[in-house]
Amino acid sequence: MTGPDLDLTHLLRLESEAMHIMREVVAEARNPVMLFSAGKDSTVMAHVAVRAFFPSRPPFPLLHVDSTWEFQSLLQFRDEFARRHGFQLIVHANEDGRAQGINPFDHGDHYTRIMRTDPLKTALDAGGYDMVFGGARRDEEKSRAKERIISVRNPGHVWEPRQQRPEFWRLYNCRLSNGQTARVFPLSNWTESDIWAYAMLRNIPLAPLYFTEPRLSVQRGGAFIVVDDPARMRFEPGDDLRERRLRFRTLGCWPVTGAIESDAADLPGVVQETLLARASERQGRIGDGADGGTLEQKKREGYF
Repeated sequence: MTGPDLDLTHLLRLESEAMHIMREVVAEARNPVMLFSAGKDSTVMAHVAVRAFFPSRPPFPLLHVDSTWEFQSLLQFRDEFARRHGFQLIVHANEDGRAQGINPFDHGDHYTRIMRTDPLKTALDAGGYDMVFGGARRDEEKSRAKERIISVRNPGHVWEPRQQRPEFWRLYNCRLSNGQTARVFPLSNWTESDIWAYAMLRNIPLAPLYFTEPRLSVQRGGAFIVVDDPARMRFEPGDDLRERRLRFRTLGCWPVTGAIESDAADLPGVVQETLLARASERQGRIGDGADGGTLEQKKREGYF
């Protein structure tokens, strides 16, 4: 088997695996939920869930943790996606942190903990969720490569890599002790290229930020920061604020997510560009190493 047939078989195998994981977990879960950032991975994951449980709606809500520094177009995409597919959408934000003015310019990793990690844990506790679906992939970053598909979290949502369970022959252990929860990653074995190719195969609409268009931006440390809200942007002397043809490979809070110069304005163009890329996908996440912090340390504290 060669050419497109080989690619199609590969994508359908990944889809089948993700569906199997979702169905197995839902069969065992007491109260599941799916995290939804409206990024490409969570959008593809939610589409797979729609297919896995069709003609019924997926038996869990979508949960979005709003850092209060999200791209406005991403929030619009989030709301439209949930409405179109009949999902219950739960949005949670740290309103105390918003009132205190916690922001990514002044507070670094403290901002991530206060506005992302803490409200995530609060929302999960408030909902009483035991199984939490997320769109993380092993190829994204070295700490995520350590994750099992079903990743147990101890009380307080603490992650301990050395306590992860073996998963032989695609057998998944959903049993939890008192106080434990589990993060479930149905797309663990997918790559960035798989995500784009699958979206093209299934004709899945994705957030417009992933496709090139003229965007108002400044350059900071080799990255282009798209100024989503000029009133809240911290401009610096010498900032060259102008329109550039940019798109994103990864999405996070707009002041700390770098865009790339690109001519890829549609999915075929993005697939081709991704296959030729030499830089890491997460190099766009400027905040990953802020204040000496690492993604693994954030995950140990409860970050997804």
